[in-house]
Amino acid sequence: MASRIERVHAKKLKDGALKPDPGQAQALKALARLEKDLGRRGLFGGVPEVRGVYLYGPPGRGKSMLMDLFFAQVQEPRKTRAHFHAFLSRIHGLIRSWREGDKRTRKALFGQWKGDDPIGPVAALIASEARLLCFDELQVTDIADALILGRLFQALFEHKVVLAVTSNRRPQDLYLNGINRELFIPFIDLIEARCERVEVAGERDWRIDRLATSRVWYAPADMGRRMAFDGLWNDLRGDQPEEPAHMDVMGRDVVVERTAGGMARATFADLCQRALGPNDYLALADRFHTLFLEDVPVLRPDDHAAARRLVTLIDALYEARTQLVVLADAPPEALYPEGQETFEFGRTVSRLKEMTGKAWLSATGSPPSPPTA
Repeated sequence: MASRIERVHAKKLKDGALKPDPGQAQALKALARLEKDLGRRGLFGGVPEVRGVYLYGPPGRGKSMLMDLFFAQVQEPRKTRAHFHAFLSRIHGLIRSWREGDKRTRKALFGQWKGDDPIGPVAALIASEARLLCFDELQVTDIADALILGRLFQALFEHKVVLAVTSNRRPQDLYLNGINRELFIPFIDLIEARCERVEVAGERDWRIDRLATSRVWYAPADMGRRMAFDGLWNDLRGDQPEEPAHMDVMGRDVVVERTAGGMARATFADLCQRALGPNDYLALADRFHTLFLEDVPVLRPDDHAAARRLVTLIDALYEARTQLVVLADAPPEALYPEGQETFEFGRTVSRLKEMTGKAWLSATGSPPSPPTA
């Protein structure tokens, strides 16, 4: 008998809401298996151990769409879904609460625990809230995260927590060449032991199909072009909700107010007229496969700080092979006609033209290769 996710997926294919993609078939099968396993009960009514699912592959191959279907259809009442970075931010907050709290505060939040190690209490609290944890875009770039993940997830698995995960990278490529990576290896081993790994790597990237037939530089920013820009965002977003995303950048909480799946939407003022720097832009480029950048003005000669930030932002997006959609007051070559950053800005103009061309859209279907030593 077909699972709920298989029946809904088949109906969407029949209705034309989805197109057949052989690259998604194995992932659908794995999620259907997980859905059925979560509905089973162990001996004497106990909770059995269930093997999770880890979906990985290039952006735009349907991982988030499949996770949407799975999360909506799975009948596990204690389930939660979060972007992995948001989950990690909460974990660090709980660890701080444990370390900074007195005995009464700890007991009120975590219950009765002995000792000073926060991992056990934090894992128990998470497990009390959800049996099924669904994570979007698992990636690890921060040593503080890398150092706790192995112990945290070992404790979660001891509570029989089950994972369903999407990522652009294979487990063995996570935190590649990171500082003290050997301390991160136990987490990789846990993921490989506790999750069925399925590559989602069909030839179709529906975002590129859509973007390749769309304008991606809208200028000048009149009402008609703004409506078209909004329409493309909503078209690509589909049923995914808009929500803010939190990025932990060297201990700072950097918020992107409008995101949907692997896409972010921000104004020029948000990104280039605030005190942001290279690490913030690298985190943004690493987190999102597509950026909608709006309200880009023609810069005055004395707007050199904003021009410098735009140069740095575009460099980060370019190196990460990010897809870019822009609503601006002028074409790239007219954005910063004079000022002390015009020499550097020449490279940015060249990159902006390349990034909004058809060849770029055809070449950005895969994430950049992991760095090598």
